[in-house]
Amino acid sequence: MKRWLLLLLAAAWWPGAPLAAQTRVADSLRALLRADTQPDTTRVRRLQALSNGLLLSDAPQSTAVLEQALALSRRLRDARGEGQELLGLGTRYRRAADYARARRYTREAQALFGRRHDAAGLAKTFIQWSFIEADQENPAASLRAALRGLPYAERAGDHEAQTYLQVAIGSVYVQLGNYKDALAVLKPALRNAEARGDDYMQAASLNLLGNAYRQLNHPAQALTYLRRSAVMNRKVGDQLSALIDEINLSELYAEQGDLARAMQHATRARREAKANKDGFNLPPAELAVARVHLQQGRPDSALALARHAFALSQQLHSKEGLRNGSELLAQAYARQGNYAQAYRYQGLWVAYKDSVSGIETQKKTSALRYGYELDKKQDQITLLKQRQQLQAQRAARQQQKMLGLVAGLVGLLLLAALLARNIFLKQRANRVLNEKNEEIARQRDRLDQTLTKLKATQSQLVQSEKMVALAALTTGVAHEMQNPLNFVNNFSEVSLELLTELEEERLLPAPDPELTAGLLGDLRQNLRKINQHGIRAAGIVKGMLEHAHPDPGQLQSIDLNALVQDYLRLANHSLQSKHKGFVVALHLDLDPALGLVRVVPQELGRVLLNVFANAFYAVHQKATVQGSTYAPSVRVRTLRRSGCVELHVRDNGSGIPAVVIDKIFDPFFTTKPPGEGTGLGLWLSYDIVTKGYGGTIAARSEEGAFTELIMTLPQDQNLQAAAAPSKVPAATAEPIE
Repeated sequence: MKRWLLLLLAAAWWPGAPLAAQTRVADSLRALLRADTQPDTTRVRRLQALSNGLLLSDAPQSTAVLEQALALSRRLRDARGEGQELLGLGTRYRRAADYARARRYTREAQALFGRRHDAAGLAKTFIQWSFIEADQENPAASLRAALRGLPYAERAGDHEAQTYLQVAIGSVYVQLGNYKDALAVLKPALRNAEARGDDYMQAASLNLLGNAYRQLNHPAQALTYLRRSAVMNRKVGDQLSALIDEINLSELYAEQGDLARAMQHATRARREAKANKDGFNLPPAELAVARVHLQQGRPDSALALARHAFALSQQLHSKEGLRNGSELLAQAYARQGNYAQAYRYQGLWVAYKDSVSGIETQKKTSALRYGYELDKKQDQITLLKQRQQLQAQRAARQQQKMLGLVAGLVGLLLLAALLARNIFLKQRANRVLNEKNEEIARQRDRLDQTLTKLKATQSQLVQSEKMVALAALTTGVAHEMQNPLNFVNNFSEVSLELLTELEEERLLPAPDPELTAGLLGDLRQNLRKINQHGIRAAGIVKGMLEHAHPDPGQLQSIDLNALVQDYLRLANHSLQSKHKGFVVALHLDLDPALGLVRVVPQELGRVLLNVFANAFYAVHQKATVQGSTYAPSVRVRTLRRSGCVELHVRDNGSGIPAVVIDKIFDPFFTTKPPGEGTGLGLWLSYDIVTKGYGGTIAARSEEGAFTELIMTLPQDQNLQAAAAPSKVPAATAEPIE
């Protein structure tokens, strides 16, 4: 049963994820560790996770990384991390058969958990001790450690650790042939594993129960448990454990005389061990095949496989493999009539059998079990005495309560007299108080009337202010509309005159071609101007209509990072459609812990689209002047501050002159050439952010170098606390498609 205990270690303590998934996680953790070198507990946890991810693919590197985590935990005085790392290093060195270091780290972990009075941690150290002793084939010491760990696991309420310890104890009992005690321990362990949904511990318990029933000569029950174990191990993808189930089923069928099924399971186990290069389980698999050959009357085939399995067991120093191999070799040689060799291997079998499950070991384990039960009874006696003392204390307290109750009754009589006097005084005080309340009510009514008048006056003032603002806005719109309309009228009049001249020229006997071409060119130019200023007037009207839209939309809690990425991508597509092949380097620095903001997405989207469009226009204008020597770029950054979120949009375009930067948020003001802008985009954005959401928007610029727009929005603290971290990409300089 030694090999099953080793299987238990793999199932219980190795990471359960597939190797490919662990490799991807390890690569991600390395990137995080390179990006953030701050020596804090977050780095400790990442080093621990990286060590676990490397355990199956690169065990030495996994150990080295965990050593780094231990050194950092000790420097930070992180006792929690230090305890986990000491246990992990004990496990890694035990798997590497470096038992001296495994014992040292486990001893240090035990001392640390003892100082912290951490019962759960102490239970895990005793699990480790049990595994170390089991690896070195010391069943009595393994059982002692497991029994010492059980009280700590029970005290901490750690059902997982209890299950591990119960399975470890059951494994020792099965190994030593104490099958009845094994059943008493393993059945509760199976129930605990099923209750917790622990598939690995269910499979371990099922296999051990199957082997116990097999040795007790209950083949039907043994077959049921072993089949369930095989199904469970195949379900969780534990090929090593499933292979051992195949070996156990082969041995069981061979004992029942069903040699066909025995050979089927044995050959499958041998084939999988070879395919997986599993040198540890190849010897028992070959012994299972050899045993069937021997029962089928083919001692030569049995000898060939048994000798090979015996040699592999010698290389692995597996006493169990040597014991089983020597027994099978003795039987095979006896079948051939080679009694000298049969006698030799029979002696080896007796020696190996005594070393694995000798009488002295049986006595030690029985004494340990008896001591454990005695300690439990002593604890129960101590608990009973404590309960008796507690009951005596309760009786004394009840007597004191009775005396206090008598004293309380006397006090109540005195209190009743005082209350009667106080009632008389309070009635007199209430009369005075009622009079004062009536006076206060009269004053309150007068104040309510005054407040109503103030509210009416305030409404009139607000209405007057709105009318003044409307008048100012109407004046601005009229003034701005007058310019393009004057241009349209003037150019249309000139165009009519040009058409008249053109008609007169055509009526001449010999029209002048050059004059005709000139008139047509002037006419075409005038029509362009009319179209240009007509578009500008339409843009002004459209902007005002959008701002005065009667339905502002519904407030929603949105992820600002996602909205920024969507509208930045939309603005970039618009730029690409106008200027094919023009590429702008986009840099995103979005705070993943930004939280949610409560806004109208359509309104804020218009603001973002205006801001991004202005940035792209600036870098395109500068690229037109400077050519290929200029590398256009736009950087967008979000961050969270106390009570608000910030959005920074910075371009390396032509910048804004200092003399006009204070005017960029005024209505109808624009730095673009005539016909290319209405002067409403930034004004509307300013109006939405400041008046719609109570935020701020400001700009700073250096002419010829850069322009940066900074926008802040209030953030609801409840949304901030409930929001999960945003899923945003890392900073990038690639164009967003």
